[in-house]
Amino acid sequence: MRVSYSPAYVADIPDHHVFPMKKFSGLCHYLLSQGIIKEKEVMEPSMVDMANLFTTHTQRYAHAVWTGELDRKEERKMGLPWSRSLAIRSRLAVQGTINAGLMALQDGIAGNLAGGTHHSMPDMGEGFCVYNDVAVAIKVLQQSMWVNKVLVIDCDVHQGNGTAYIFRDDPRVYTFSIHGEKNYPFKKPPSDYDIGLPDGTTDQAYHKTLIDAMDRIFEEFNPDLVYYLGGIDPLEMDHFGRLSLSLKGLRERERIVIENVTQRNIPLVLLLSGGYAPTVKDTVKAHALMYEVAKEMGF
Repeated sequence: MRVSYSPAYVADIPDHHVFPMKKFSGLCHYLLSQGIIKEKEVMEPSMVDMANLFTTHTQRYAHAVWTGELDRKEERKMGLPWSRSLAIRSRLAVQGTINAGLMALQDGIAGNLAGGTHHSMPDMGEGFCVYNDVAVAIKVLQQSMWVNKVLVIDCDVHQGNGTAYIFRDDPRVYTFSIHGEKNYPFKKPPSDYDIGLPDGTTDQAYHKTLIDAMDRIFEEFNPDLVYYLGGIDPLEMDHFGRLSLSLKGLRERERIVIENVTQRNIPLVLLLSGGYAPTVKDTVKAHALMYEVAKEMGF
């Protein structure tokens, strides 16, 4: 399975910062060391063209991120301190998601060892999300006539507010979010299909809800491509999640999603989205589950 990755996905942030920036390099090294992916399958992206960012983001905001001209309020909203390395990694990760879409169309499944930055809005970043890589990728692939209809399956514990807002009037994009109802963001623009789960939701209830949702979605919508945001923050051990999935339950979630998409012969892109397990090592191993499951399924 081909994946997008660059060593520059790891930007400079303070060591005490809550965002586990080192998970990106850690995941790549782990997948390689376990034989889940091979060196020749790691594809390094270039930085996305600014013109492609403008399909989703305002020129002012896209440029301000690149030039370091965000004001203090915008930087606080984004949740990450600006640096040149952050601006570079943000453009690299967006192109990585575009490339992963193209690779999935060719191979059936592909991934980006980053991505899923679903909180970013057209004119601002928020929730550790700088640019909305999924939205940019979808718009670029649509404009290039690679795809027409795209499904976003968002299983991050936090609702995909940015993606929902950006595609609110686009019938060619179906946004689905299954998340913690009482968790961030507190204003949730409606996706095409939202499921807000109560605090403490455990494996069995989560899986049943997700399986029923998959049935409904594919009855309503037949996409050319699926972007899957496999955030690991529904785990019980997550710092911010408030749901109660076990690692075994998370693995089963990955199987449910990957199987439902690939058995319909729809190309699938795997993205990380959020995850705040107790250690970077825990975070990496949890993110690796989607790739382990895909490998076990023959991809």
